[in-house]
Amino acid sequence: MRPSNIRTEDMELPDTHADMVSFDGNEAAAWVAYRLSEVCAIYPITPSSTMAELADEWAAHRIPNRWGQIPTVVEMQHEGGAAGAVHGALQAGALSTTFTASQGLMLMLPNMYKIAGELTPAVFHVAARSLAAQGLSIFCDHQDVMAARSTGFALLASATVQEAHDLALVAHAATLEARVPFIHFFDGFRTSHEVNKIHRLKEETLARLVDDERVLAHHRRALNPDAPVMRGTAQNPDVYFQGRESVNSYYEAVPGIVQGKMDLLAQETGRRYHLVDYFGHPKAESVIIAIGSGTSTVRQTVDWLNANTDGRYGGIVVRLFRPFPAEALLAALPRSVKRIAVLDRTKEPGANGEPLYQDVMTALAQALSRGALKRMPLAAGGRYGLSSKEFTPAMVRAVFANLASAEPKRFFTVGIYDDITHLSLEVDESFDIERDDV
Repeated sequence: MRPSNIRTEDMELPDTHADMVSFDGNEAAAWVAYRLSEVCAIYPITPSSTMAELADEWAAHRIPNRWGQIPTVVEMQHEGGAAGAVHGALQAGALSTTFTASQGLMLMLPNMYKIAGELTPAVFHVAARSLAAQGLSIFCDHQDVMAARSTGFALLASATVQEAHDLALVAHAATLEARVPFIHFFDGFRTSHEVNKIHRLKEETLARLVDDERVLAHHRRALNPDAPVMRGTAQNPDVYFQGRESVNSYYEAVPGIVQGKMDLLAQETGRRYHLVDYFGHPKAESVIIAIGSGTSTVRQTVDWLNANTDGRYGGIVVRLFRPFPAEALLAALPRSVKRIAVLDRTKEPGANGEPLYQDVMTALAQALSRGALKRMPLAAGGRYGLSSKEFTPAMVRAVFANLASAEPKRFFTVGIYDDITHLSLEVDESFDIERDDV
């Protein structure tokens, strides 16, 4: 947040033609969201508060969006009200967004089902955070966004500050074409408050990705007494099921649309993203699959292990989690893989594995059943990093060691000591990959 004594005439959004800037993840996402919105309905909640605060500040200082308008920024009484205001603004034809996390996102769920069910373009930016269960935590994991995965929102994940900036644009551009609303999320505090130097997007890049014809089409779908339509009806068994299935083609198109926007972004900036990205040895035998900032730790450890051991290791970062890009995952996975560990930063009590693990296993099983996969790799699912519990290279090595063991734990935790159900992996805390001059 900038000092309150700054003068209005000195206040402006950063020059869109500048290149390197120091942003945290929240400002990186909010900068894009503000530029591409007409209504921002807000109710600040840790650790997403900065996004709402910046949008409110920019609007107060009459900073225009990409189309020269001053976005309407309204603070509601709570997050449910913010989601309701977004829903209403969307039905009135306005480009609308909000920012939230944790229990705030939970309060938005009822409106999110409606927004998605009505095929309405929107983006909710979420600094992913723990949910209050046995206790309250303001720190990072993916319990909030995973609880929202059945709403019908697409889920697009960023792992770094630069990605939070770039993929915010991808989300806003893709939702207009797909008519499927998006949650764009990144790790609370770990990314939302990480200050880093990034390449700021240029005005031409925003214009290239966001098709003004799609914006006008959204405006034309507004509820208007001069062109009346009926929405939000009560439906009985004769039509509800059919209506629920009618959205299938829209969701099938989402992965291709998102990848298309990522490809356009690469043409504009040189920064290339995919729905699923692989890193590591081209013929890796052991691979870790994960979402979010933890993949940076996996990447560094994989690079070190490949350079300093005889093993062949790899990692996969999943960016589009909903709709799950099964084909992209299979294409990214080396054919040499023998062992897979899927790491989830969430806890779903009673489930037969956490969300990412279940989706990966389903993708592999379906590929095997149709002959697209010759053999099923050994697969294990683990939990890490709940409430920002530390996730280190030593823990990554412990995950690989578990995969290579004679009797690997198929379900495990890493980063804690579990003396009750004995799911935790042993970690060699002395393992360190930092150079001596760091």
